[in-house]
Amino acid sequence: FGLVTQEPLLFNDTIANNIAYGKPSATLEEIMEVARVANIDSLIETLPDGYQTVIGERGVFLSGGEKQRLALARAVLTNPEILILDEATSNLDSESERLVQAALERVIVGRTCVVIAHRLSTLQDSDWIIVLDKGKVIEEGTHDDLMAQQGHYYYLYTLQQRKPKFQ
Repeated sequence: FGLVTQEPLLFNDTIANNIAYGKPSATLEEIMEVARVANIDSLIETLPDGYQTVIGERGVFLSGGEKQRLALARAVLTNPEILILDEATSNLDSESERLVQAALERVIVGRTCVVIAHRLSTLQDSDWIIVLDKGKVIEEGTHDDLMAQQGHYYYLYTLQQRKPKFQ
């Protein structure tokens, strides 16, 4: 399985070595391919040292979205059958979330994904959604099914879609 968490674990090392962490034998071509899939390749190509750029402790020289896309590339490199995304877009601004979501659309193809999210827009296209409350399953179904039920998922989803009114 592959794992992408809310705060990815990155090392004070090169981009290439951070991506290849789970597969140290990876070739540069493999690393470049997963970077493309994870939507981070265009950023890497703009850096003076490209894939040999050192990103600093915990990826301090990268934005939140860049860290997430780097973590996605790492997770995909091993071609896992199961990909776990634990709040992978929760700490991102709208533009970074859009880039990560675009990457996720490519990354999830052909594999089982377990997505843990409080931001329910992340789940809209999921095949199956399980709603938990205090550790218990309270609803399950597709987004459309859950919206039609007008239960807990519907309440939370519509709450998150409301735009604040400023006076």
